[in-house]
Amino acid sequence: MKKVLIVDDDITLRTALTRYLQNRGYSVQEATSGVEGLNLFEQNPPDVVVSDVLMPEMDGLEFCRRLRATRSGQLVPFIFLSTRKDVDDRVQGHQMGADDYLVKPFDPKELVAKIEAQLERSRRIHAEIIRLMQQSHFANSATPPTPPEVPPSPPQPLPLTPAEEKVFWEVIQGFTNKQIGDRLFVSPRTVQTHLSNILSKLHLESRSQLIRYAFERGYRPPAEKSEAD
Repeated sequence: MKKVLIVDDDITLRTALTRYLQNRGYSVQEATSGVEGLNLFEQNPPDVVVSDVLMPEMDGLEFCRRLRATRSGQLVPFIFLSTRKDVDDRVQGHQMGADDYLVKPFDPKELVAKIEAQLERSRRIHAEIIRLMQQSHFANSATPPTPPEVPPSPPQPLPLTPAEEKVFWEVIQGFTNKQIGDRLFVSPRTVQTHLSNILSKLHLESRSQLIRYAFERGYRPPAEKSEAD
Protein backbone atom coordinates (compact mmCIF):
# COMPACT_ATOMS: atom_id res chain seq x y z
CA MET A 1 0.00 0.00 0.00
CA LYS A 2 1.53 3.30 -1.12
CA LYS A 3 1.89 6.01 1.53
CA VAL A 4 0.95 9.64 0.88
CA LEU A 5 1.90 12.47 3.22
CA ILE A 6 -0.58 15.38 3.03
CA VAL A 7 0.68 18.67 4.49
CA ASP A 8 -2.02 21.35 4.66
CA ASP A 9 -3.40 23.56 7.43
CA ASP A 10 -6.92 23.41 5.94
CA ILE A 11 -8.51 20.64 8.00
CA THR A 12 -11.57 20.39 5.73
CA LEU A 13 -9.50 19.84 2.59
CA ARG A 14 -7.07 17.58 4.40
CA THR A 15 -9.86 15.37 5.75
CA ALA A 16 -11.59 15.17 2.37
CA LEU A 17 -8.37 14.25 0.56
CA THR A 18 -7.47 11.68 3.19
CA ARG A 19 -10.82 9.94 2.85
CA TYR A 20 -10.68 10.10 -0.96
CA LEU A 21 -7.18 8.61 -1.13
CA GLN A 22 -7.87 5.94 1.48
CA ASN A 23 -10.91 4.81 -0.52
CA ARG A 24 -8.55 4.29 -3.44
CA GLY A 25 -6.12 2.11 -1.55
CA TYR A 26 -3.58 4.63 -0.27
CA SER A 27 -2.24 4.91 3.26
CA VAL A 28 -2.35 8.58 4.33
CA GLN A 29 -0.42 10.61 6.90
CA GLU A 30 -1.51 14.16 7.77
CA ALA A 31 0.44 17.24 8.88
CA THR A 32 -0.68 20.84 9.44
CA SER A 33 2.63 22.58 8.66
CA GLY A 34 6.04 22.09 7.13
CA VAL A 35 7.54 21.54 10.58
CA GLU A 36 5.14 18.72 11.35
CA GLY A 37 5.57 17.39 7.82
CA LEU A 38 9.35 17.11 8.23
CA ASN A 39 8.93 15.28 11.54
CA LEU A 40 6.48 12.78 10.06
CA PHE A 41 8.70 12.27 7.03
CA GLU A 42 11.69 11.44 9.23
CA GLN A 43 9.65 8.98 11.31
CA ASN A 44 7.98 7.17 8.43
CA PRO A 45 9.04 8.24 4.91
CA PRO A 46 6.08 8.24 2.46
CA ASP A 47 6.08 7.35 -1.22
CA VAL A 48 4.61 10.75 -2.22
CA VAL A 49 4.34 14.16 -0.57
CA VAL A 50 1.38 16.47 -1.29
CA SER A 51 1.79 19.91 0.27
CA ASP A 52 0.04 23.26 0.47
CA VAL A 53 2.17 26.38 -0.09
CA LEU A 54 0.69 28.88 2.37
CA MET A 55 0.93 27.45 5.91
CA PRO A 56 1.87 28.68 9.41
CA GLU A 57 5.22 27.93 11.11
CA MET A 58 6.88 26.77 7.90
CA ASP A 59 5.34 27.28 4.48
CA GLY A 60 5.37 24.70 1.71
CA LEU A 61 8.26 26.25 -0.19
CA GLU A 62 10.59 26.09 2.79
CA PHE A 63 9.30 22.62 3.63
CA CYS A 64 10.13 21.42 0.12
CA ARG A 65 13.56 23.07 0.22
CA ARG A 66 14.46 21.44 3.53
CA LEU A 67 13.09 18.08 2.45
CA ARG A 68 15.19 18.12 -0.71
CA ALA A 69 18.26 18.94 1.39
CA THR A 70 17.95 15.59 3.19
CA ARG A 71 19.24 12.35 1.70
CA SER A 72 15.97 10.47 2.10
CA GLY A 73 13.93 13.35 0.67
CA GLN A 74 15.89 13.99 -2.51
CA LEU A 75 13.95 11.66 -4.80
CA VAL A 76 10.52 11.35 -3.18
CA PRO A 77 7.78 12.68 -5.53
CA PHE A 78 6.54 16.09 -4.33
CA ILE A 79 3.31 17.79 -5.46
CA PHE A 80 2.29 21.33 -4.49
CA LEU A 81 -1.33 22.38 -3.89
CA SER A 82 -1.92 26.13 -3.93
CA THR A 83 -4.40 28.92 -4.58
CA ARG A 84 -1.51 30.77 -6.22
CA LYS A 85 -1.94 30.21 -9.95
CA ASP A 86 0.40 32.77 -11.51
CA VAL A 87 3.19 31.41 -13.68
CA ASP A 88 5.82 32.93 -11.37
CA ASP A 89 4.34 31.07 -8.39
CA ARG A 90 4.38 27.76 -10.23
CA VAL A 91 7.92 28.36 -11.44
CA GLN A 92 9.02 29.12 -7.87
CA GLY A 93 7.45 25.88 -6.70
CA HIS A 94 9.37 23.88 -9.28
CA GLN A 95 12.57 25.75 -8.50
CA MET A 96 12.24 24.66 -4.88
CA GLY A 97 12.20 21.06 -6.03
CA ALA A 98 8.54 20.18 -6.61
CA ASP A 99 7.72 17.63 -9.31
CA ASP A 100 4.21 18.94 -9.98
CA TYR A 101 1.92 21.83 -9.07
CA LEU A 102 -1.88 21.74 -8.77
CA VAL A 103 -3.95 24.91 -8.41
CA LYS A 104 -6.87 25.01 -5.95
CA PRO A 105 -9.73 24.34 -6.35
CA PHE A 106 -9.14 21.05 -8.15
CA ASP A 107 -10.86 17.76 -8.84
CA PRO A 108 -9.48 14.99 -6.57
CA LYS A 109 -9.35 12.75 -9.64
CA GLU A 110 -6.68 15.02 -11.08
CA LEU A 111 -4.62 14.80 -7.90
CA VAL A 112 -4.83 10.99 -7.94
CA ALA A 113 -3.75 11.02 -11.60
CA LYS A 114 -0.74 13.18 -10.73
CA ILE A 115 0.13 10.96 -7.76
CA GLU A 116 -0.03 7.82 -9.89
CA ALA A 117 2.02 9.46 -12.65
CA GLN A 118 4.71 10.44 -10.16
CA LEU A 119 4.74 6.96 -8.61
CA GLU A 120 5.13 5.36 -12.02
CA ARG A 121 7.91 7.80 -12.91
CA SER A 122 9.62 7.01 -9.60
CA ARG A 123 9.26 3.28 -10.29
CA ARG A 124 10.85 3.64 -13.73
CA ILE A 125 13.76 5.66 -12.35
CA HIS A 126 14.25 3.15 -9.56
CA ALA A 127 14.12 0.23 -11.97
CA GLU A 128 16.65 1.89 -14.28
CA ILE A 129 19.01 2.59 -11.36
CA ILE A 130 18.75 -1.07 -10.35
CA ARG A 131 19.40 -2.18 -13.93
CA LEU A 132 22.49 0.02 -14.23
CA MET A 133 23.80 -1.11 -10.84
CA GLN A 134 23.26 -4.75 -11.73
CA GLN A 135 24.81 -4.22 -15.16
CA SER A 136 27.89 -2.73 -13.52
CA HIS A 137 27.95 -5.55 -10.98
CA PHE A 138 27.72 -8.22 -13.69
CA ALA A 139 30.42 -6.50 -15.75
CA ASN A 140 32.75 -6.48 -12.78
CA SER A 141 31.88 -10.10 -12.01
CA ALA A 142 32.69 -11.06 -15.62
CA THR A 143 36.30 -9.97 -15.16
CA PRO A 144 38.39 -13.11 -14.49
CA PRO A 145 39.56 -13.06 -10.87
CA THR A 146 43.27 -12.99 -10.28
CA PRO A 147 44.66 -15.68 -7.97
CA PRO A 148 44.23 -16.24 -5.13
CA GLU A 149 40.79 -14.65 -5.36
CA VAL A 150 37.82 -17.02 -5.14
CA PRO A 151 34.73 -16.47 -7.35
CA PRO A 152 31.80 -15.09 -5.37
CA SER A 153 29.49 -17.75 -4.02
CA PRO A 154 25.84 -17.83 -5.18
CA PRO A 155 23.31 -16.05 -2.97
CA GLN A 156 21.81 -17.98 -0.09
CA PRO A 157 18.31 -19.48 -0.51
CA LEU A 158 15.61 -17.07 0.58
CA PRO A 159 13.72 -17.96 3.78
CA LEU A 160 10.42 -17.39 1.99
CA THR A 161 7.41 -19.40 0.88
CA PRO A 162 7.04 -19.98 -2.89
CA ALA A 163 4.35 -17.26 -3.09
CA GLU A 164 6.50 -14.80 -1.14
CA GLU A 165 9.50 -15.56 -3.34
CA LYS A 166 7.48 -14.75 -6.47
CA VAL A 167 6.57 -11.38 -4.97
CA PHE A 168 10.21 -10.84 -3.95
CA TRP A 169 11.42 -11.14 -7.55
CA GLU A 170 8.73 -8.75 -8.78
CA VAL A 171 9.42 -6.14 -6.08
CA ILE A 172 13.16 -5.97 -6.76
CA GLN A 173 12.36 -5.20 -10.40
CA GLY A 174 10.51 -2.08 -9.24
CA PHE A 175 6.91 -3.13 -9.93
CA THR A 176 4.07 -1.65 -7.87
CA ASN A 177 1.65 -3.81 -5.88
CA LYS A 178 -1.01 -3.38 -8.55
CA GLN A 179 1.37 -4.35 -11.34
CA ILE A 180 2.59 -7.35 -9.36
CA GLY A 181 -1.01 -8.38 -8.69
CA ASP A 182 -1.78 -8.21 -12.42
CA ARG A 183 1.34 -10.21 -13.28
CA LEU A 184 0.75 -12.90 -10.63
CA PHE A 185 -3.06 -12.89 -10.84
CA VAL A 186 -3.61 -11.95 -7.20
CA SER A 187 -5.03 -8.88 -5.49
CA PRO A 188 -2.82 -5.90 -4.49
CA ARG A 189 -3.86 -6.61 -0.89
CA THR A 190 -2.46 -10.14 -1.16
CA VAL A 191 0.74 -8.72 -2.63
CA GLN A 192 1.04 -6.31 0.31
CA THR A 193 0.53 -9.17 2.78
CA HIS A 194 3.32 -11.18 1.15
CA LEU A 195 5.56 -8.08 1.04
CA SER A 196 4.99 -7.43 4.75
CA ASN A 197 5.94 -11.06 5.50
CA ILE A 198 9.06 -10.75 3.33
CA LEU A 199 10.22 -7.58 5.08
CA SER A 200 9.59 -9.16 8.47
CA LYS A 201 11.51 -12.35 7.64
CA LEU A 202 14.47 -10.43 6.21
CA HIS A 203 14.40 -7.86 9.04
CA LEU A 204 13.87 -4.94 6.65
CA GLU A 205 11.56 -1.94 6.82
CA SER A 206 10.83 -0.80 3.26
CA ARG A 207 10.83 -1.71 -0.43
CA SER A 208 13.97 0.39 -0.94
CA GLN A 209 15.81 -1.57 1.72
CA LEU A 210 14.61 -4.82 0.13
CA ILE A 211 15.94 -3.79 -3.29
CA ARG A 212 19.28 -2.78 -1.77
CA TYR A 213 19.37 -6.08 0.14
CA ALA A 214 18.81 -8.04 -3.09
CA PHE A 215 21.46 -6.15 -5.04
CA GLU A 216 24.12 -6.34 -2.34
CA ARG A 217 23.63 -10.11 -1.98
CA GLY A 218 23.60 -10.91 -5.68
CA TYR A 219 19.93 -11.82 -6.15
CA ARG A 220 18.81 -11.40 -9.74
CA PRO A 221 15.33 -11.73 -11.27
CA PRO A 222 14.79 -15.07 -13.06
CA ALA A 223 14.67 -13.43 -16.51
CA GLU A 224 18.05 -11.82 -16.00
CA LYS A 225 19.49 -15.09 -14.74
CA SER A 226 18.55 -16.89 -17.95
CA GLU A 227 19.93 -14.11 -20.12
CA ALA A 228 23.26 -14.06 -18.31
CA ASP A 229 23.68 -17.84 -18.09
